[in-house]
Amino acid sequence: MKKRVIVGLSGGVDSSVAAYLLKEQGYEVIGLFMKNWHDDSVTISDECPWLDDSNDAMLVAEKLGIPFQTVDLSEQYKSRIVDYMFNEYEKGRTPNPDILCNREIKFDVFMKIALDLGADYVATGHYCRKGSIKKDGKDVFQLLAGKDNNKDQSYFLCQLSQEQLAKALFPIGELQKPEVREIAAKADLITADKKDSQGLCFIGKVRLPDFLQQQLKPKDGVIVEIPKDHLYYKTRQDAFSSKAEELQYLSRKADYALEDGEVVGKHQGAHYFTKGQRKGLSVGGKVEPLFVIDTNVQDNVIYTGQGKQHPGLYKKALFVSNDELHWVRPDLALKVDETLEVLARIRYRQALEKATLYKVDSGMYVEFENMQSAITEGQFVAWYLEDELVGSGVIS
Repeated sequence: MKKRVIVGLSGGVDSSVAAYLLKEQGYEVIGLFMKNWHDDSVTISDECPWLDDSNDAMLVAEKLGIPFQTVDLSEQYKSRIVDYMFNEYEKGRTPNPDILCNREIKFDVFMKIALDLGADYVATGHYCRKGSIKKDGKDVFQLLAGKDNNKDQSYFLCQLSQEQLAKALFPIGELQKPEVREIAAKADLITADKKDSQGLCFIGKVRLPDFLQQQLKPKDGVIVEIPKDHLYYKTRQDAFSSKAEELQYLSRKADYALEDGEVVGKHQGAHYFTKGQRKGLSVGGKVEPLFVIDTNVQDNVIYTGQGKQHPGLYKKALFVSNDELHWVRPDLALKVDETLEVLARIRYRQALEKATLYKVDSGMYVEFENMQSAITEGQFVAWYLEDELVGSGVIS
């Protein structure tokens, strides 16, 4: 019996080639397109992105001679992703919808549909690889970085579980992007030269502020500039009674007040801004551009600093609470007081940085060897052992 694989055909080149390769490898392949969005009023262009994409996905399936259908997951997408995003922005945190979309939609709702259709596996066009090892007689699955360093997407899958990985296939993980395009061209797939999609996972090219404004009402607030030589950056605590106390100090959130700086402009809502952001502040006349160093959604104030090197942008440690801590490899999970040297990143495309994990009662600290710019609450930190992603968490 041929193994049945259901491919999430997105209408892009990566998932098209994933389907082609699986067919070549002798699997029974079925293509499914996920429709996750109905509201075209917030997309940037007039063309309807999901319609074009589903059409391309259908043409690819036709070319490959595989069955194809569209599944409408917009209800689940709204409740699990969109509502969560608005909720996080309201709290002054910056969510990562792509990571959530993989955990909640592609490898949960979609995977359940696929398994109900008798699939043995679900495949996507992600640039990452899956490995497996035996431990105590059991199969343990590994989430490995894609071979193409420029395209590695393991970070976006940092919340997957062993159960999800067991049923997942990543057919293009061993390939470089140019090779993927070459395969698509040779197979005469319509997506061979199609540009990579930008914007929110599946929604298309979305103007995020417009999107947020639908739910989060604009309200006037002030932009405050904090000087580089503010007393907060000069006072340093050096003596600590324990490592945990030191980590708490290093990961603490700055507590700025209006009187710490000068009011330099106005904004339409602190919840539209995120740490490290430069665009959209519309404040001129400064020697260096202003960057957001903190937001206070309660008081609706944005705190900014001049230049990329402003001390308000940098921290050495972060904290993840227990309820937002996730191990892709539960067998490697740390117990209280245990530590682990890892490589970690706090955003996609960031080079991996040396860091140490410290498990405490309430959660886990991640201390980096070097200062990190714009550690942002609500975003994900992921940690690796060599090229294996073993765990992740939401920065609190």
